[in-house]
Amino acid sequence: MSSKVEAGKLEWKISVDNETTKRLVPKSEPSERIFLWLKGLIIKTWRIGADDPAKVVHCLKVGLALSLVCIFYYMRPLYDGVGGNAMWAIMTVVVVFESNVGATFSKCVNRVVATILAGSLGIAVHWVATQSGKAEIFVIGFSVFLFAFTATYSRFVPSFKARFDYGAMIFILTFSLVSVGGYRVDKLVDMAQQRVTTIAIGTSICIIITVFLCPIWVGSQLHCLVQHNSIKLADSLDGCVAEYFKKKDVLTNENNNNEGEATMKLQGFKYVLNSKGTEESMANLARWEPAHGSFNFRYPWQQYVKIGAAMRRCAYCLENLSICMNYETEAPDQVKKHFREACTKLSSSSSKILRELADMLKNTRRSSKMDFLVFDMNSAVQELQETLKTVPIKANRPKEEEVPSDEDNNGDKTILMSLHEVLPVATLVSLLIENAARIQTTVEAVDELANLADFKQDSKKKTEDINTNQPTLSS
Repeated sequence: MSSKVEAGKLEWKISVDNETTKRLVPKSEPSERIFLWLKGLIIKTWRIGADDPAKVVHCLKVGLALSLVCIFYYMRPLYDGVGGNAMWAIMTVVVVFESNVGATFSKCVNRVVATILAGSLGIAVHWVATQSGKAEIFVIGFSVFLFAFTATYSRFVPSFKARFDYGAMIFILTFSLVSVGGYRVDKLVDMAQQRVTTIAIGTSICIIITVFLCPIWVGSQLHCLVQHNSIKLADSLDGCVAEYFKKKDVLTNENNNNEGEATMKLQGFKYVLNSKGTEESMANLARWEPAHGSFNFRYPWQQYVKIGAAMRRCAYCLENLSICMNYETEAPDQVKKHFREACTKLSSSSSKILRELADMLKNTRRSSKMDFLVFDMNSAVQELQETLKTVPIKANRPKEEEVPSDEDNNGDKTILMSLHEVLPVATLVSLLIENAARIQTTVEAVDELANLADFKQDSKKKTEDINTNQPTLSS
């Protein structure tokens, strides 16, 4: 057995049969292991709340809502008014209270409407069944089958499922309980009234707390999400083009400088590609929210889905641009030099439009310089197309017929390029031109939102109308 002191710690080793040493690790006491486990759990829990304080606020609001509902069990007059059905208020708070206003409104309205509708139909079916004599069981069974089939089938309709899926589930549950309850009609009506009252009380408490106590508006979150996606696309576009045309010596010297931040900007388009489900869910929930901030009643939230779809089409182009950066066949420096200025100009003008769109959404105002930016981008597209047409392509000729490169009057030599050298950059050029056309589609979608939402005019002086002079995009 040997001992070794290292960095203030004592380490013990023993010799084993195969002439090797084995390190002895002291066993910790059970109390010490429990303490370390609790310490790790507390640190992990604290980090969750620190990273997203909205989760802590939501937990506090749920606790407050349940505390208020429990008053019905402690105050005798309220308890006598609703009886034992006060438990339904507690169940309502537990199942309908969500982290944002839109989701809470959606579940509250679905639960109240579905309960009233299913309760009314259940009472009617129960009365018809009692009047049918011996066929009572068949009437109830057939009605349960019919309404359950219809409500369940409606959950497969996409437009219905997006808004009323929870209501359909509550309808099936309530109708089945009421129709087969086995009570007299008058007693069943009293019970239904008490349950509807308690559910209405529970939903009212949820709505009041979620709206007036630190509200989290899903519409505002959707608005910020689309705005930030536009900035991510602009950063990715600039980063991809700059990275492609960056010189090798500069790339080597700056390889370790801000590498993580640059990579995040280059990969920003991936967040846009993965945001489809989030945008659609937020748009459906935002439709339930009341007017708030700069978003009035019946705000065109579905237009954000169209804007997000247009941005994703741009993101697909950027994804292909990032693939061009990793081609095994790299274009020569002289080919890149021929296209560098025109490509950089087009990417810069395109990213300016994306950032201007983000400012439009942020300030909910029309842009006074958008027409000029679009004109500038279309001019850059035409310039890049002309640059592509003027590439000196070297023809394949027999050796004896090869002609040396021409020289102009100033003595500058024109370097001929082979087709396989130009192809990688030509792919990049075509993607930039296509991306410019898709950005223009995004501009049209944002302009449509500005018209539907009645964005205010920009306070800055408007630029002159140059739409008639805009060159048209051609692929």
